[in-house]
Amino acid sequence: MREYEWNERVQEMIGWVERHIGEPSSLSSMSEQLGYSPFYCTRHFHRLTGMTLRDYVRLRRISLAALELRDTEKRVLDIAVEYGFSSHEAMTRAFRRTFGVTPQEYRREPRPIPLTVRAEVFSPYHYGLKERNEMGEKGSRQAEIRTEFIPAHRFIGIWDEEARNYGDFWQRGHDCDEVSGTIESLSNETLEGQIGHTAGWTQAGGPDRPDGPRGYLYGIPVPADYEGAVPEGMELRDVPASEYLVFFHPPYDYLKENGEVQRTVEEAAWNCDPAPLGYSWNDEAGLQNYQRHFPEGYGYAVLRPVKKESGQS
Repeated sequence: MREYEWNERVQEMIGWVERHIGEPSSLSSMSEQLGYSPFYCTRHFHRLTGMTLRDYVRLRRISLAALELRDTEKRVLDIAVEYGFSSHEAMTRAFRRTFGVTPQEYRREPRPIPLTVRAEVFSPYHYGLKERNEMGEKGSRQAEIRTEFIPAHRFIGIWDEEARNYGDFWQRGHDCDEVSGTIESLSNETLEGQIGHTAGWTQAGGPDRPDGPRGYLYGIPVPADYEGAVPEGMELRDVPASEYLVFFHPPYDYLKENGEVQRTVEEAAWNCDPAPLGYSWNDEAGLQNYQRHFPEGYGYAVLRPVKKESGQS
């Protein structure tokens, strides 16, 4: 079997787990429905995700239960049953072991915790390997440009002044699962109208810009009056209000189109002259260049802060 095929098979296993997350786990049922032997399911799942199938199911259940505790008024017992725990006590033991607090303590006082997010092992790269021999014409793409005002807010996240982009950021020792899971536990605090997980380039940076350091950030925008917890290893910074030029592509198929969409949007964003639109780039201290990436729900966008040029209304 080609390498990318196991990535696709394991992604199917992950999808199966999500669909059956509250049911008694059964390796034999999954392997039978997907058509693979239990031995190969467990071996390749561990190889590609870094954890056993049993541990992944356990951590996804307790992470989804945590979100229910945070965001709903359901009884703890009902949440326990929904996510496959044998009793209220069984979920309490698992919750304390995983997060260091009981479900009741977390519900009374939500705090940043390292949730386990859904694993993704079949990427556009693997899809490209799968489709490399298929022929077909692709229509030309063009980024949309619009303006958006973002009020003063705060940003919880990690700033890496040496990273150049998203991939480089994670290759520099930041634990993607841990950071993403912790941000996910804060997602109910997101600044109104903004996507939860947000990345971007520091204001002095950006792809191939010679006028400053090429830093990269990852985190979550929160309201200007946020005074809640800041996860260990992250910072809380104030970001001034500004208008932004938004270079945008609407929702698309992540596996098939992600590379092309990102190239199109980023080329437009980093080669734009805002003067014909009545703007200049806003270099006020504290501003960031944001990146939004939610392919099937929002699309992809790069946001660069701007200000009205003199005489423009």
